[in-house]
Amino acid sequence: MSRDLYTFFRSSTSYRLRIALAHKRLEYAPHYVSLPKMEHRTPSYRALHAQGLVPLLIDGDRSLIQSMAIIEYLDEVYPDPRLLPADVHGRHYVRAVSQIIGCDIHPLNNVRVLKHLQAQFGADEAATKKWYRHWIAEGLGGLETYVASAGLAGRFCYGDTVTMADICLVPQIFNAQRFDCPIDDYRTLVAIFERCMALEAFRATQPNTQADAF
Repeated sequence: MSRDLYTFFRSSTSYRLRIALAHKRLEYAPHYVSLPKMEHRTPSYRALHAQGLVPLLIDGDRSLIQSMAIIEYLDEVYPDPRLLPADVHGRHYVRAVSQIIGCDIHPLNNVRVLKHLQAQFGADEAATKKWYRHWIAEGLGGLETYVASAGLAGRFCYGDTVTMADICLVPQIFNAQRFDCPIDDYRTLVAIFERCMALEAFRATQPNTQADAF
């Protein structure tokens, strides 16, 4: 069955999918969609994805959107290795960590939001970075407390097994580093990030390894 991933190297949500596919050893054909060139807004791409966003995964005859929903789909259709725990409490925890990142942190610092701040309110680069750093500190600070206090973290966010939580965390830390956000206070999260980056699935799919990064 053919599998196609529409991706952009700096898109953290696309990075999530690249990690998940690599971790599950699922091959795919990459299709590079340049966000700066607005290729995601062209009629031809919108015919594939009505929102005009990345990532988009086409798995056989199934067209799949929204990174966390796609990861859960992959876990159900291709369950080895699993990215969600078998027990209900573990699944809640992994989903909660993932959603803190995917729903509370990432949307406020999305490129669309930053561009709107600049266009609508005249925010310069310094003001944009200040906005970004505020929400990173707000989000990662709360996440650090949650993960550290839940008592479920080990080498990774959930014990010693890679889950969707790690797949969401790593791209968010990459973004924080890109915008020069201080992250030393998030010792639990940074330690997990570093352990993840020692794994091939995370390292080989990172933004600077992608063909459209050059």
